[in-house]
Amino acid sequence: MSQSTEQAANTAFASLNLKPDLLDNLKTMGYESMTQIQAESLPAIIAGDDVIGQGKTGSGKTAAFGLGLLNKLNVKRFRIQTMVLCPTRELADQVAKDIRTLARGIHNVKVLTLCGGVPMGPQIGSLEHGAHIIVGTPGRIVDHLDRNRLDLSNVNMLVLDEADRMLEMGFQDHIDQIIAETPHERQTLLFSATFPEQIQQIVEQIMYKPLMVKVEATHDNHTIEQHFYHTEDNQARLEALRLLLLEKQPESAVVFCNTKRETQKVADTLAEQGFSVLALHGDLEQRDRDQMLLRFANRSARILVATDVASRGLDIEDLEAVFNYHIAYDTEVHIHRIGRTGRAGSKGAAYTFFSHSDGHRMVEIEELIGKEIDGETLPSMNVLNKHPLEAEMITIQIDAGKKHKIRPGDIVGGLTGENGINGADIGKIKVTDIRSFVAVKRDASKKALNKITKGRLKGKTYRAWFL
Repeated sequence: MSQSTEQAANTAFASLNLKPDLLDNLKTMGYESMTQIQAESLPAIIAGDDVIGQGKTGSGKTAAFGLGLLNKLNVKRFRIQTMVLCPTRELADQVAKDIRTLARGIHNVKVLTLCGGVPMGPQIGSLEHGAHIIVGTPGRIVDHLDRNRLDLSNVNMLVLDEADRMLEMGFQDHIDQIIAETPHERQTLLFSATFPEQIQQIVEQIMYKPLMVKVEATHDNHTIEQHFYHTEDNQARLEALRLLLLEKQPESAVVFCNTKRETQKVADTLAEQGFSVLALHGDLEQRDRDQMLLRFANRSARILVATDVASRGLDIEDLEAVFNYHIAYDTEVHIHRIGRTGRAGSKGAAYTFFSHSDGHRMVEIEELIGKEIDGETLPSMNVLNKHPLEAEMITIQIDAGKKHKIRPGDIVGGLTGENGINGADIGKIKVTDIRSFVAVKRDASKKALNKITKGRLKGKTYRAWFL
């Protein structure tokens, strides 16, 4: 067997001791080879060992613990067997969605999401019906525990996803309380981008002889171009950001700020300058955060200004550019930021602003990329003659969802029916329990809204408006 053939065999999902239903589903999904973090962690996870995983965004860690917990699950035993803790609702929703996708080959697996920012009522009803797997945020999990609505006595696997972010957000006490409610004899998996002292303390307290799997946090310089600009104060940063945005005119870009206050200020300034921009930070109500993410993901805004914590779980296809308004406090966070662009082999660019006070961080980044950094020249002031481009799409919200038997196909049919818009003018569609969202091209948006409000979906007329 050649070395390359042997390596392929070692990274094939078929080489694992996984349930046939899981392997069959992976084939239908087109997954044959494991990523590095999966290849190094899954054998130990399947064997029942505690595992610590450290990997960049997009490394495949969710599938690693998702396959592990599903392989361990006893579907016939209708008890909560797995608890997955995430820092934000967005990440919890994404993780739950990924687990459900991986579980498609197994009948009657019930995954329940418990997060803040949504009404308690439906969650209480779902808990009364039971679940196999709980994915949630620490605060809401503790709310249910305090009211004796949640029984974790049968949990045999605990997963802490993005553990560093949960600690940054002040969830230490909640995490301790949740762990205390789970059996001592259990398997524990912990995934974290960085490993501050607090993480080490948690590992020592709750894990037994864990295997450490670390995937080097590097990016292919051929897919992500990194650019650096010397900007000594915030006024200079704002000017540099404006010049670069006008010159590059990215279809989709994220501007990372280190604080909530900074995030809102930068977004407000860009909006005043005519840019298509949204702000995402922890001070927003959950509903507003959901709408910001939705609008940005479906191209109804070109620029998202965000904090690192708020953007966790953000999975945007074809993100053209990332701007580091300030350098991240931690080098590995810097890598996670720029890893948002250049995904799946596509090209991307990262633009970082730095000042004299960032000396030690710049040295670390230089070591990381293997070359000395000299500040580049900003675009000429002539670009100020350009106008910011509008977003390609507009999002329409419809007052109907799954509970009204509405499906994406019904919305497409309603929009493209007699005297409707072209199918090519319709973007992403998301249908939730009680409302739906559809992105349509800007020049067809008025016609689309009129078609929905004056037409019929499933034989009924529903209210709709632009977000």
